[in-house]
Amino acid sequence: MLKEQFNQYSFILDRTARKVKQYAQSSFSSNGIDLTVDQWSVLKTLYEQKDLTHKELAENCGKDQPTMTRIIDLLLKKGLAQRVENPTDRRSLHIQLTESGEQQVKNLAPMVKEFRMKAWENLSDEDFQHFTRILNQIYSNLDTI
Repeated sequence: MLKEQFNQYSFILDRTARKVKQYAQSSFSSNGIDLTVDQWSVLKTLYEQKDLTHKELAENCGKDQPTMTRIIDLLLKKGLAQRVENPTDRRSLHIQLTESGEQQVKNLAPMVKEFRMKAWENLSDEDFQHFTRILNQIYSNLDTI
């Protein structure tokens, strides 16, 4: 019985995560935002943490390094991010937002917040507290990975 429940809950969790991402991407597109959800996540992370190595950025965004390289390359082409040499170790590059990238985050953050709030409609504070506790426990259970 436990295995059946696990499969059902895993399916619901995966399905919901995909739906949230699809909704966000659709909202980006319909509002003329020329970014993917993953690109937005990287921009927002860089805005909040300023100066990260490629590896740190990948870890903070939950992406593998090859995927992160592709995302960074696209952000570089769009002029939203830049690679900067580490002054104490020239072999190490840091990723930073450009002025344009910072402005993009400031302009889009309120709109993105509005998109994300759609997922939380009709949930009570108690629902949200339970949901948060459960997701944090699942994350903690897998934290050894």
